[in-house]
Formats: sequence, C-alpha cells, structure tokens
Amino acid sequence: MRGDLHCHTRLSDGSLGIEEIILFALKKGLDVIAITDHDCLTGTVRGKVIGARHGIKVIPGVEFSSTFEEADKNIHILCYLPDSPDMLEGLCKRNSIARKRASHFMMLQVAKRYNIPAEFFAKSAKGSTNIFKKHIMQTLIECGYAESFNGELYKQLFTKESENNILIIPKYESTKSVIDSIHEAGGIAVLAHPFLSGCEDYIDSLIELGIDGIEVIHPSADEEQQAFLRKKASKAKLLVTGGSDFHGLYNEYKVSLGDFTASDDEIHSLLTYKSKQKRQKKKLAQNSESQAEA
Repeated sequence: MRGDLHCHTRLSDGSLGIEEIILFALKKGLDVIAITDHDCLTGTVRGKVIGARHGIKVIPGVEFSSTFEEADKNIHILCYLPDSPDMLEGLCKRNSIARKRASHFMMLQVAKRYNIPAEFFAKSAKGSTNIFKKHIMQTLIECGYAESFNGELYKQLFTKESENNILIIPKYESTKSVIDSIHEAGGIAVLAHPFLSGCEDYIDSLIELGIDGIEVIHPSADEEQQAFLRKKASKAKLLVTGGSDFHGLYNEYKVSLGDFTASDDEIHSLLTYKSKQKRQKKKLAQNSESQAEA
C-alpha cells in the first residue's frame, strides 16, 4: 500500500481540483492519499466520496497553521482522521481570517507597486478559500513581472532578508491551542515538515505539547535529516508519516504526487492509532482498578 499523506487542492494553494488529484493518484499507482488543505476542511467529504468511486482511499486531513511562541515562528500541524471535524471549523475560520488580513495587505502593496488592478489577484485565487502568496505570484507572472513562482521576485517580496519585502506574517492560534483542538475533535496531530519550518531543534518541546507524530518523509528533508527525525519519532514512540506536499503548479520543489510516500506499515499505524490508544487507556484503567481493589 502506497500513500501520499500530504497534498493540496485548489481549495487552498494547490492548482488542481479534488477529482483531478484523485485521478492523478490513480494514474500514479497510489492506494491512499490525504488531502490536507491549509486551515480548510471543505473538501473532506467530497474527497472521500470521489476517492471511493475510483478505488482510492482518501484520509480526511487538514494542515493547520500555528504560532509557536517558543521559537517565535509559524509552524504547521497536520491533522488526520478527526472524529468531529465540525469542532475544528472555528479554528479554521480564525486562522483563515488571520491569513486573509495579511494577504490583503500584501496584495494591496503589490497592486500599488506594479499598477495591477486588485481584481486580478481574486481571479488567480478563484476557487480557493483564501489568497495565498502563490496567487499573488501568479498574478505577477500573468502581468509579465515574474518568470517563476519561487524566483528572485518571490524572494524580494516575501523573505525577511530582503530590504524591499512586503511580508506580513499572520498571528495564528498558538501551537498548543491547535494541538489541543485537534485532540478535542478526536484527531491525530502530526508535526509537518520540521526542516522546512525550521523547528527541528524544538521537537522535544513539541513532543511535550502533545504531537502524535512527525512528518519524516518530505521533499525538504534529505536522507540524513529523515534519519534524525525518524530517530526522534522512534524514541518518543510517535507516528511517522510522509508525503510530497504536492501543490501542482505552485510546488515549492520539483516534485510530483507520490514522489514521497509513507510505507504500508506507517499508513497502517496511522489508521489504527486511535483504536490502539483507546485499548491502552482501557488497559491502564483496568490496571488502576485492580490495584485499588488489592
């Protein structure tokens, strides 16, 4: 069983629709995918239905943005298999508002700097629940100001090191709050791409906050880095997941769907994690009762 547990659709900052992703997964010989749009659960039900139609198991998921105050940076937490996804709608909305405010300011700055009508950005983001930096870049490409999504102009506009940047970093829910919300909704919280987020030195702190797993297999981590993450996960008895972080046209890396996958055992561990946790809690409760009676 091959599974890509991290991909995005047009509902956030991917360029393909839900059905297109599923058909592509079918062609790539994948058995399982997880659609993990940013702060968005909208495609969960539709993805599951379309996936079943084509023989692809679609795991419900979402990639939450969070503010990790200890490191003063934003990191992402993947949520899988929430029992009560409706309990996460408030978190999705609050994070979406934070992103929208930041994106609106950046969009207006670009529109002013390059004399671009504001409605052009909305066209680039059509179908998405928000305006992302890649939508701004698409507008710049279409208007002839940039050649690529991740080239020099992107670095000039959206990196802290640039003197001419217009970057506004949203203030999201705290990482602890996001992890707690995922658990309250009966979901599984997995730290996304630690090396891409620059939080590899804070994994022990994140384990203390209650993450259930680490995304070890990802385009941003080489073999040595993956070995480091796998060791961390093994020591803390955490889940290991993996995926391509596929965005289609907006990919940050040269990567295709299914280029980075979780193994059969890793997928099985994810799918059975909650039932295993319940059995362990039940066993602990029974042991406590036996000791009390003795």
